Amino acid sequence: MTDPLALRVVPVDDRAWLIAALDDALAGGAPILPLASGIDPRDPEIEALKAQRLPEGTAVVVRTSGSSGIPKAVALSAEALKTSAAATREELGGAGQWLVTLPPNLISGLQMLVRSASTRIEPVFAPQGADARTLLDLADTMTHERRYISVVPVQLTRLLDLAEQDEDAADTLRQFDAVLVGGQAVSLEQRRRAHLLGVKLRRSYGMTETAGGCVYDGVEIGDTRVRIRDGEVQLAGSTLALGYVGDEALTNDRFVTDKDRNGEDVRWYRTGDSGELLGGMLTVTGRLDRVLISGGVNVSLDEIERVARELPGWGSTVALATTHPEWGERPSLVVETEPGAVPFDEVREAIRTRLGAAAAPEWATETETLPRLVGGKPDLQAIEAWIGTLRQSFARLRVPQATDLTAAEGVHE
Repeated sequence: MTDPLALRVVPVDDRAWLIAALDDALAGGAPILPLASGIDPRDPEIEALKAQRLPEGTAVVVRTSGSSGIPKAVALSAEALKTSAAATREELGGAGQWLVTLPPNLISGLQMLVRSASTRIEPVFAPQGADARTLLDLADTMTHERRYISVVPVQLTRLLDLAEQDEDAADTLRQFDAVLVGGQAVSLEQRRRAHLLGVKLRRSYGMTETAGGCVYDGVEIGDTRVRIRDGEVQLAGSTLALGYVGDEALTNDRFVTDKDRNGEDVRWYRTGDSGELLGGMLTVTGRLDRVLISGGVNVSLDEIERVARELPGWGSTVALATTHPEWGERPSLVVETEPGAVPFDEVREAIRTRLGAAAAPEWATETETLPRLVGGKPDLQAIEAWIGTLRQSFARLRVPQATDLTAAEGVHE
């Protein structure tokens, strides 16, 4: 650790300042902290972060909490960011213009700016929360011969919905040389719909700690390496972060160094994701910490979501663990309302058939809109808190066998 240049806090709403400050940081200037909309730079948490010593070589600090709500500040070097951008450019077939659809305070949005900076091709910015129609209207304003867009699965679903109803929208969506989707697993149903429309879908896996996507469609890009240890996906390569600012213990826990077969040190990032390598291709199956035990049987909530999301109308499903007096824990579902959704009983039976009786959900709750993080992932903490409030309301009202009624009807509070 060395005394760094002062961390420069840059609000993402000021795009000109952000792009200039990022260019400077990538060239060896002052490190930056892209600050999300609505956050006061004088916030005590921001001031405390500015007072921390940064790892040597830090160019950008990205704050991330993820769906677990555990706050982290990830230090990334210019080399990691630029190497990631170069690997993506090579994988996608060349330099192109990016439609920036995600907040630049997140690695997914920031990387679109880094990729643009590395090619000097000016990006097009979408307003935060832009709907599918707005995104495709902006796509029509793009001028470069190659066009790219990066979205999360919920945005992809909205784009596919529009494209299936509007041939002009479908034509615009097909003009992208790559529609990059990351942040969560892409369901088989989404992939099928994209294929039928002729959309050039690319699935990206990575995180802030790897400077963004480093595995595309199950295969490593650049110099990324993948291994599975005790069921956990671990990643190595020159895009790895320097560590967590102000948290040496977490850095040492998540970033580990092992000898390779040649006796050379290799630094690995422990992702916390479960997965497997089949024929050299990575399949991520979920989070290691999203496992419940029902009647002595381990059940993956992510696997339950994977099965449910393949069924019509259940693409937004979130699976939660629910305490149960007999089984200890049982899974339950929360889903956004969609027309034409198959009945809950069919979903329950599909999960039972694929994953076993212990994985069959007790009930499902419908809502018009799920709480989501800025990057589009379901906000698990908010969803669990909301469901907890609903349960308390039922308990106060003393509704007889409310849970059983909901499960039996597949209807939804």
